[in-house]
Amino acid sequence: MEKTILIVDDEEGIRKVLGISLSDMGYKVISAENGETALALFRNIKPQIVLTDIKMPNMDGIELLRSLKEEAPDTEVIMITGHGDIDLAIKSLKFEATDFVTKPVNDEVLEIALKRAEERISMKQQIREYTENLEHLVEEKSRKLVEAERMAAVGQTVAGLSHAIKNIASGLKGGAFVLEKGMDLNNEKYLREGWEMIKGNVDKIKNLSLDLLNYGKSSGAVFRLCDPNTPAIEVADLMKQKAFEHSINLTTDLAGDLKPLYFDPEGIHRCILNLVANAIDAGAAESTPDCAKEITVRTSKRYGGGVEYQVIDNCGGMPDETKKQVFKNFFSTKGSFGTGIGLMLTKKIVDEHHGFIEFESANGVGSRFIIRLPEQDKM
Repeated sequence: MEKTILIVDDEEGIRKVLGISLSDMGYKVISAENGETALALFRNIKPQIVLTDIKMPNMDGIELLRSLKEEAPDTEVIMITGHGDIDLAIKSLKFEATDFVTKPVNDEVLEIALKRAEERISMKQQIREYTENLEHLVEEKSRKLVEAERMAAVGQTVAGLSHAIKNIASGLKGGAFVLEKGMDLNNEKYLREGWEMIKGNVDKIKNLSLDLLNYGKSSGAVFRLCDPNTPAIEVADLMKQKAFEHSINLTTDLAGDLKPLYFDPEGIHRCILNLVANAIDAGAAESTPDCAKEITVRTSKRYGGGVEYQVIDNCGGMPDETKKQVFKNFFSTKGSFGTGIGLMLTKKIVDEHHGFIEFESANGVGSRFIIRLPEQDKM
């Protein structure tokens, strides 16, 4: 399939020479003598690649680049610069130019820049298709789960889940870009950073899938007679090292008068783990050098029987607007780093125990999440 490229240069001779070279490379070439004409042509033709001179009268190449990126962010723009304009070329990269080539334009250098642009176009297309497939899969799962009573809420929040998936896809795209730069520049630091970003987002996809499966179960609770302190001890042991890495002191305050109860220990372990992990994330993001950060997992005997779990932290708390949305479907305070499913799943598990979960939080101070489970007969 013939690919279209738009050449923008105020010198007719350069446009002709480049047009011949690009035609020989298999491109359909459209040319413009200035930025204003180029924008008009771009809006009609929508080429995926634009090759533009940096220095032009009236609208220069930088201004054209910014306009193109505002209208079509996925457009690949290669800048043409003179040897004395390297600072402008570097500035163009800050505005997301794909690459720059210097005059006189060498065909081999131009081919390399075009190859990079084509690879970026292909990568974006693959990520877009991958995202669409993920969204299609989630929508299909949601459609089936909506038929079950427990998943009616999920069927109403596909848009929120799609947003979470797009965040992950954006992370994959960013990691791929850094990795690509590392390969282009033979920069080991970029290679490591890009690969770590990709691995982290693959883990997010895995965790998102597992959380969806767990949430989608009509009832995942398996009740048995257990010591209520056991999930709290296990979570503290599991997360102590992660807390330490973020200079947070994770401790337990366990009641000694709790008798064994019938509950789902794996489910309650997951609830406490979600709350502790959220507190650690909040502590890691909070810069409080004058305050020692603390998280406490506490158990106590409920009046009338049962058990109360508390996860208490001094890791910054939440503003009022956030507090209103904590248990909303797919709400997350972590931006692209979170999916919002953790607290949804926590509340679902607590509901299956006929229990209650609530919280109190002071912005700039800290939070306290409380889970109350009633004493119940063997199930």
